[in-house]
Amino acid sequence: MNRRALLFYPLLLLLLILLFIGSLVYGAVSIPPGSVLDILLGREPERMAWQQIVLQSRLPQAFTAMFAGASLAVSGLLLQTLFRNPLAGPSILGISDGANLGVAIVMLYFGGSLSQLSDLPVSGYPAIILAAFIGASAILGIILYFSSKVRNNVMLLIIGIMIGYLASSVISILNFYASTDKVHAYVMWGLGNFSGVSLAQLPFFILCSSVGLFLSVLLIKPLNALLLGELYATNLGVRIKRMRMIILLCTGILTAVTTAFCGPVSFIGLAVPHIARLLLGSSNHKMLLPVTLLTGSCVALLCNILMVTPGMNTILPLNAVTPLIGAPVIIYVIINRKNIQYFN
Repeated sequence: MNRRALLFYPLLLLLLILLFIGSLVYGAVSIPPGSVLDILLGREPERMAWQQIVLQSRLPQAFTAMFAGASLAVSGLLLQTLFRNPLAGPSILGISDGANLGVAIVMLYFGGSLSQLSDLPVSGYPAIILAAFIGASAILGIILYFSSKVRNNVMLLIIGIMIGYLASSVISILNFYASTDKVHAYVMWGLGNFSGVSLAQLPFFILCSSVGLFLSVLLIKPLNALLLGELYATNLGVRIKRMRMIILLCTGILTAVTTAFCGPVSFIGLAVPHIARLLLGSSNHKMLLPVTLLTGSCVALLCNILMVTPGMNTILPLNAVTPLIGAPVIIYVIINRKNIQYFN
């Protein structure tokens, strides 16, 4: 482990703590930092409404942003390594499109919304989350099936893109026949947000995300072997087909859970691994994966803060903020691709 990595770990942890505190203090409603601290310590604040805002809204939203950012960033790193493509991201295999399709069927065909549903036994936001998770899991199952049939990663990548196009095509047809209010509700969900996880749902979200992140940590050695090519990895004893399925499963879990609860969040999974590489100057996953995880959490928390318009009681859509950070990074990567170390 180089000195740069040892330096970044405490700095990123400190930045993560500061951004987490910032997410609790800063919001559309102005709450003094002292009152936020009193609420977290169980003391009675000046206004009881502040306690509801901090504990029921800002606290789960901050935790959601932290784990969602880490999940998407790690997913992007795994896919970029697996396909040896610096522009691979969580949405490239169609898993996010599967979640979008599940929600589109519920909201556009069955007439559902975030508040109420018709013609379905499950109502409200839980139905949206369930539909997104089922859609993402279905696409993941299809991708895993094809991964056992197709040996070439490039061909698997193309299959994933085509599956995503098919899902998008069905969504377009549903949009065409749906009423204006249903289309508006679906578009609003598609803008993404970190406020979709309630305090009661938070333990389940954290548990699912933690399982995927823990599994990714166990893949560090085979990922480093894949950096040198499949032939070299095979000579080191890595079973390529099995490892590819495990990586896809890990990525699928992280992407499906995050998309189900937060909507299709753009750019974090694509841009954050590049930010981590630029910080470290290395593609060694022993250092790169933890830095990517922490950077993903920091970027997501920063986006969560930037969603609040200064001086106004309005919240911007998440996917209106993430490109402000992600797009410049991708442009820089494309221009300076030869000077950045991706794969050995």
